[in-house]
Amino acid sequence: MSVSRTAAVPLQHVGSSESKAPPLPAFGNPWHRFDAWLSRPRPASTVVLWLGLYLVLTTNWPLWNELARIGGAPSTYMSTIAAMSVLTLCGTVALLSFTAWSRWMKPLWFAVVVLAAVVQHYMLEYRVVMDPTMIANAMQTDPNEARDLLSWRMAFNVLVVALPAGWALWRMRIAPMRFLSKLWRNVALLALAVVVALAAAVSMNRELAPLMRNNVHLRYMMNPIATLYSTGAMFIKPLFKRSSKLIPITAGTALGASYAAQAKPPLFVLVVGETARADHFALNGYARDTTPELAKRGVLSYRDVHSCGTNTLASVPCMFSPLGKQGYESRKDEYETLVDVLQASGLAVFWLDNQAGCKGVCVRVPNASAFDGLDAATKKALCDGDECLDDVMLKNLDERIAALPAERRAKGVVLVMHQMGSHGPAYYKRSAPDVKRFQPECKTNALAECGHNELMNVYDNSIVQTDRFLGETIDWLKAQSKAYDPALLYVSDHGESLGEYGLFLHGVPYSFAPEAQKHVPMVTWFSDGMSERRKLSRSCMEAGLDAPLTHDNLYHTVLGLMDVTTPTYKPALDALASCRGKA
Repeated sequence: MSVSRTAAVPLQHVGSSESKAPPLPAFGNPWHRFDAWLSRPRPASTVVLWLGLYLVLTTNWPLWNELARIGGAPSTYMSTIAAMSVLTLCGTVALLSFTAWSRWMKPLWFAVVVLAAVVQHYMLEYRVVMDPTMIANAMQTDPNEARDLLSWRMAFNVLVVALPAGWALWRMRIAPMRFLSKLWRNVALLALAVVVALAAAVSMNRELAPLMRNNVHLRYMMNPIATLYSTGAMFIKPLFKRSSKLIPITAGTALGASYAAQAKPPLFVLVVGETARADHFALNGYARDTTPELAKRGVLSYRDVHSCGTNTLASVPCMFSPLGKQGYESRKDEYETLVDVLQASGLAVFWLDNQAGCKGVCVRVPNASAFDGLDAATKKALCDGDECLDDVMLKNLDERIAALPAERRAKGVVLVMHQMGSHGPAYYKRSAPDVKRFQPECKTNALAECGHNELMNVYDNSIVQTDRFLGETIDWLKAQSKAYDPALLYVSDHGESLGEYGLFLHGVPYSFAPEAQKHVPMVTWFSDGMSERRKLSRSCMEAGLDAPLTHDNLYHTVLGLMDVTTPTYKPALDALASCRGKA
């Protein structure tokens, strides 16, 4: 009898779908071969390396363009671009090496791609750089401002970069590994990235050192490294600061001698402008008549005023601070502000906002949004959604003032109006149809799509709107003259780039920001009652219109004008001190 035996078949290991992939077809559709190759299991560290290379090649065109612009001839800048490519790749891979663990990192990797694509769009569109100040400014953007930054062009630019990467990440399989094996690979990848970066930096030091020293903004154009670094710095740096307790400065504050026998209390309006350039005010010599209403009302325009920062988040708290720019930027704690001092003196203080908040300045004084309490007709006439023209701040203003404590109003009133002004990039929303005197204007927030003349027209129309608003505010103040001695001071928080040097909008770090983002308009108007009350000499003030001033002067000038005595007041920084007592 013969016994037949069946050969034993070895059991195959049944593992994760990530661990086994079909073999590559020997021939056939190239797309199928590529897809099969892409879906083969591979270590997460390998995926991270490829992802870093993809980001360098697809999301760093602003950096390459800027290097080409600085370098001049291709023979000069191509080697620099190559070196910066290596440094950007190494930095990106080094950061991503901390995420090279498992397939569950895919959503995070895709989020980095989308972030880099969005950042590239705005760097190309508006020539911004991703320093910590810009990140903080972006975090402070409200939904209305964010909506103005969205466009179909942005969606297209982001999808072109994100879709291929998203599809590739979805198809890629991450090979399962033991923890120690993954850790070893990640450490090796990080070390390799650091070594290659050091080697590239040393070999190109003669070219890169002066380039980076003279063009600091380049380090904030390395995408996505700059965005990730700046975001981390914004959140981590405050953790290492000393206690940010509030330092009071109101001790010893009192009203001066002019209040003892006053016939009428003062009514002072301080208008905080938004994104206005001094060189686009006709009052300062601009060729276009952008300020006809102010010219009719006998205002004084200071022609050499510079801001504390290049964005609202930096400038507004700084201009109301007693510390000045240098002291404010190096402070370890928070300090009370100008409005706190004015309120502590006994005056009625009110902050009215047509912007994305007062950046912490008004939290201890009565404040309101200009949008609140509007009737339907006013909203329809002056507003687009939750965003309104500045004229809306004059609505119901008498009622707002009357609601302040009577005993404070009897001493005097200080009203701060925070404008929407010329906030970009949707400049076309910043002016009413009847003030659009410069045509044709840019009617999109994608500024690069507009010609230079269209961009100038739409921005200048926003200045004309501000001119009308200030003129109407002065008329309202004149109507209060029977009950008050009124006055007005207007100053913008920062300027704006309109394509000069390839830059748009604002927010460039102050140390290398162009003059257009720092040179701001400042305008004053005084009623006869206020001029007599403070003995202001108009001829003296006119003689000082070209004197160099900064936001540092605002705190002391307002206190001096309102005759508020306090230990923090410095007469040397009061722009009107030398002109008082001469009328």
